[in-house]
Amino acid sequence: MSQRKIVLALGGSSGSVYAYELFKAFANMDPKPIIGVVMSDNAIINWELEIGPFKKEDWPFDFYHKMDFNAPFASGSARYDTMIVCPSSMGLIGRIASGVSNDLTSRAADVILKERRKLIVVPREAPYNLIHLRNMTTITEAGGIICPATPSFYSNPKTRDEIVRTVTDRVLDLAGFDSGGYRWGE
Repeated sequence: MSQRKIVLALGGSSGSVYAYELFKAFANMDPKPIIGVVMSDNAIINWELEIGPFKKEDWPFDFYHKMDFNAPFASGSARYDTMIVCPSSMGLIGRIASGVSNDLTSRAADVILKERRKLIVVPREAPYNLIHLRNMTTITEAGGIICPATPSFYSNPKTRDEIVRTVTDRVLDLAGFDSGGYRWGE
């Protein structure tokens, strides 16, 4: 099997800790997938508010500006097989659902959906209004997966990081990686 290629997009909602856990998981994988990262301006602001200074040089990934339409995953020919949007604001979900490709994140999501590849969107806003629900339905009907940042507690997590990993382990599972996380009944 060839090396996996993953787009990891960080939207502008709160929940940078979920993206941080995904960054750590991908950085520690062997073999490492190719990871292309795109972040909104608010994603960087939220990271710094919620985690601390953001330094892309700390991560073994390829980072792309939010308006870089020359990024490889702006085209289906680059064959990125999965895109994870984590965290995702409802505004970003609305743009993806309506096919508005006004930045690299929404363009990449459009490419992933048109190529019938795996799009995993992790909303981190609540409560949902009817517009949010319809936009998430549209993405689901187009082939995407909505995986809300809703932690589980049956594994009896003890720390904030363990609670966060109940979500990120699920996202990694959906993306086809063995997260090594808790399995019900095992």
